Amino acid sequence: MLFLNPLLLWGLLAASIPIIIHLLNRRRHKTIHWAAMQFLLKATRESRGKKKLRHFLILACRTLGLAALIFAAARPIVSGLLGWGGGAIDVVVLVLDRSASMETKPGDGLNSRRQIVLEKVRDAMKNLGGARLVLIDSASGQPQDVPSPDVLTELASTAATDSSADFPSLLMRAAEFLAETPGRAEVWLASDLQTSNWQPENERWAAARATLANLPQKPAVRVLSLTGSTAPNASIRLLASRRVADELLVDLEVSRSADSQVAANLPLTTTVNGTRTTETLILPGQSLRFQKRLALPAGSESGSGWFSIPADGNPRDNAAFFAYGPARQTKSVIVAPIGESADYLALAAAPPGFGNQHTERIDPSQIASLSTAEVAAILWAAPLPTGAAADQLSRFISAGGQVICFPPGTPPAKPFLELNWGPPTPAEKDKYFILKDWNHNDGPLRDGIDGTPLPADRLKAIRRQIPVGDASQLARWEDGEALLTRRIVDRGTLWFLASTPDYTWSNLGDADILLPLVQRILALGAERFDASYLTSVGAEPTKTLPGETRSRLDDFGSPDPANDPYLAGIFKLNDRLLAVNRPPAEDTPEVLTREALDTALTGTGYTLLEQAGQASDPSLSRDVWRAFLIAVLCFFLAEAILCLPKKVSVQVLPTPLKAESLKADI
Repeated sequence: MLFLNPLLLWGLLAASIPIIIHLLNRRRHKTIHWAAMQFLLKATRESRGKKKLRHFLILACRTLGLAALIFAAARPIVSGLLGWGGGAIDVVVLVLDRSASMETKPGDGLNSRRQIVLEKVRDAMKNLGGARLVLIDSASGQPQDVPSPDVLTELASTAATDSSADFPSLLMRAAEFLAETPGRAEVWLASDLQTSNWQPENERWAAARATLANLPQKPAVRVLSLTGSTAPNASIRLLASRRVADELLVDLEVSRSADSQVAANLPLTTTVNGTRTTETLILPGQSLRFQKRLALPAGSESGSGWFSIPADGNPRDNAAFFAYGPARQTKSVIVAPIGESADYLALAAAPPGFGNQHTERIDPSQIASLSTAEVAAILWAAPLPTGAAADQLSRFISAGGQVICFPPGTPPAKPFLELNWGPPTPAEKDKYFILKDWNHNDGPLRDGIDGTPLPADRLKAIRRQIPVGDASQLARWEDGEALLTRRIVDRGTLWFLASTPDYTWSNLGDADILLPLVQRILALGAERFDASYLTSVGAEPTKTLPGETRSRLDDFGSPDPANDPYLAGIFKLNDRLLAVNRPPAEDTPEVLTREALDTALTGTGYTLLEQAGQASDPSLSRDVWRAFLIAVLCFFLAEAILCLPKKVSVQVLPTPLKAESLKADI
């Protein structure tokens, strides 16, 4: 409870006046024992307890009535968000989550979560009188004074975006602002508590908490949670996009709400360079991954487009954008001595009929002088590089290249990027090393876009060399040893495979695993050449360079161009063409648990309000002085009833008989 006129609470001392008068009246009377009264006292002793109780109730009604009158004059406000406090708030810092997930509509299907919280904060601020409202939105991260709560919903800095949020940094920014702002303050965090936006394990939480704890005004922290049931929603996401000659290969994923399990038809509109086509997708369950081949106009050097589905529970996830540039040849380099392994690797890297793919073999001694500017991947089937060769390979990986290492069959030597090989190990006589387990959702052995798994269980080896070092295991032999490991280095990846395509080692050359594995790694390496066309909201490429201007090329523009840096779409930045999509993390619906929230905000004494999920939920605060006035009337009415005189019953005694009558009767 908060009081807008807290000084009037000193008037509560007046509530003690009836008690003081009662005590003074007791001292005015002197008790004198009178023998004749003892008989009367004895007669009324049984009713004395009831009289005392009635007197105490009258005294309580008078006292509580005065107290309620003082409370009403102090203008009390109750709110789960405002909490309990005895003084007026000078400044409220509203940290507003403007991420794409905040556009999700609650179960009633009316306004989005962002709109709901803005309206409720607006109403709450009106009840706070002249409190200063400062907005820090998750897109810009900059403090902004709001001149009036009435304009809160109309500001460009509170409009919808396709961005993500970084709450550790936002809370730190709020603390830094309050360090320069005197007066009693509160920090209101309005969010749907999406885990990817809160990052509870982020080390910056400790710095934010420490800054808040050192503030002299000790601001209260209120978390306005906008979770709960949501309206039915479907989303579309771009997984990958690459140009192959005069075609664009696009991997897409369409997902529906978790409670949507029945097969449904969903219209999908494809727009390529202004030309639109519509088809019907059949969603058999909660999600569907598929690949589309888009024929590009003859001679088209560059272009753009998007995929869209009908608007539903969240309009910000109903479109996915793409852009493409000139066709490029996918180049790879095989570092291996002449032999069977090099031949099979060349077939896997550039199969016959794949005219857009080219590979060449070089000796390990030539790698230091190799130009890797247009190379997508390097297949290394030789002892690990050292010296200048290792430096060249490290730079290639950091720039976004892919390197897959095959065992050399020699004893371990100096490691490369903290990874190494174990000693070569032969299988027992008449037995094989058999692949037992691999990651079906991630890595080059993942299932196909339609869910078909690779026949990786056909791999059998009579010799192997185990990768050693700190790397993620994506496939394991039957005995649990690693077959395929991955280490991400800056923008690129280093892969280690425990077998080589040589029949003195295994049947890897049969192409059941080798061909899709190499082709998928090549596709990853080629993506770095398309990175200048595809990016996500908030990424470095979306920022304008000196002298650049930004213009939109799609139909999803914002009424205020100031929000364009925070929106997905097709943009032209002078000569640069960009397809900007919402960050992938916005498609992960996991919600922060209460335990994780406690960990992130430990020591802040925060309060959590979880009742603003729908437009029909009660307001964040309400003025209750009228309720106290009603209480005043009730208390004084009760006092009046208790003070009414007790109804006295008169008993008529029979008339005494006259003496003459008695004599006559005798």
